[in-house]
Amino acid sequence: MAEAPPRFRLWPHSLQGQMLLAIALALMVAQGLSAALMWRMQHERHFAGLVNYAAFSLLGRNPRAQFGPPPPPSGEGPEIGFRMPRPLRVQEETRAPEIAGDRRNPDIEQALRQVLEAQGVDASRLFVAERDPARDPVITAWLAQPRVRMARPPGAPRPRLIIAAIGRADGTWLTARLLAPRTERAMLMTLIVQTLFIYLVLVGAVALILRRIARPLKALTAQVEAFARSRAPAGQLAPEGPDDIRRLIVAHNAMERRVGALLDEKDVMLGAIGHDLKTPLAALRVRIEAVEDDTERGRMAAGIEDINRSLDDILSLARVGRPSDPLEQTELSALVADVVGEYEDIGDDVTLGDATRIVMPLRATWLRRALRNLVSNALRYGGRARVTLQREGGEAVLVVEDDGPGIPEHEIARMLEPFTRLEASRNSSTGGAGLGLTLARAIADQHGGSLHLANRRGEGGETRGLTATLRLPVGLPLT
Repeated sequence: MAEAPPRFRLWPHSLQGQMLLAIALALMVAQGLSAALMWRMQHERHFAGLVNYAAFSLLGRNPRAQFGPPPPPSGEGPEIGFRMPRPLRVQEETRAPEIAGDRRNPDIEQALRQVLEAQGVDASRLFVAERDPARDPVITAWLAQPRVRMARPPGAPRPRLIIAAIGRADGTWLTARLLAPRTERAMLMTLIVQTLFIYLVLVGAVALILRRIARPLKALTAQVEAFARSRAPAGQLAPEGPDDIRRLIVAHNAMERRVGALLDEKDVMLGAIGHDLKTPLAALRVRIEAVEDDTERGRMAAGIEDINRSLDDILSLARVGRPSDPLEQTELSALVADVVGEYEDIGDDVTLGDATRIVMPLRATWLRRALRNLVSNALRYGGRARVTLQREGGEAVLVVEDDGPGIPEHEIARMLEPFTRLEASRNSSTGGAGLGLTLARAIADQHGGSLHLANRRGEGGETRGLTATLRLPVGLPLT
């Protein structure tokens, strides 16, 4: 079965990714609001310049203005770069200046009306529109004159022509023409470039700071993961990063040394206990040969063997957390077939079902023991064992089934704890100290996998047996 492709994660799971994304989104919102406010301010400033310039042009030729025309905006005349002669900018016309294709501008018209009425001018017949300069007869005639051209930067768009006209009482019209550059797009592009520049600078600076913080955290995480997988780290981490991260690394190094010392002390102690117990047990095994009663001698020998097996399980369980043998590339399907063959050779009812060929890094000796424990458990309490091996995604799934009475649902989790047995079906006559499943689970944990127990149900809901599922990651790195 092919591995499932990794799912796309919209929200990163790492600390650095989450902080960087959160800060980037916050900066994007802040910069967007700032750019919008700046664009609005520039737009209003340009709008006010157009209104004031039109009012200045019209009031300068209107004798009814009471207080004189307002001054044009300082340094922001809308005709910068597009100067026309004064007679062309303000003209008296005998008819309304509106022609087909004009686009009325109610915003400028309303603002201009308020300015004119404030100066005592009747603005009831006010007309403001935008027109293509090529369609205006006055502008077209002016541009057709020799030595006249519209000065504008290369690539700049054609300027806007604003027509502002006011009707007089005698039926004539006073018309002002304003050639204004199209600054809206230029302002927008300037703000976009400025916003992107500030955004990239700030996000880049934050990314560098987060990288300095996250790099030692990633190294510390890898160190802890290696220690949790019972692999001796190559060496302790050198403190780096901010002071808080340095203190965390120093504390971890101290804890790692202390835990390592405790584990070493535990191994020495268990080794001594095993040696001290096995020696007198061997002596007892020799002495019972002098017992004349064969039945009694057999019972005594069986008791000694039970103690030896329990002692071996206890020592194995203690050593599984810190294995000394390295991981090696192993064909798991061949290993499973060998174990099943061992039981078939002695006549046990063990069958091997589907077995997908899987090559992966393993500690073969330990995994053999885990599989033997599961098969022996199935034979002891279920009478037979069926073994299958499949690959599901990135995991090797080893399943051992039996036809026994199963385990009560509320007892399944407890059965994986050390020295735990169900008295109803696992009495002392069946043997075992209650460490087989615990050891198998510890070996699965050693390989980064897991062991799960579940009752197999029939169509009517009755228990048909127990299923032990051992899952191992196929991509476990070699050490």
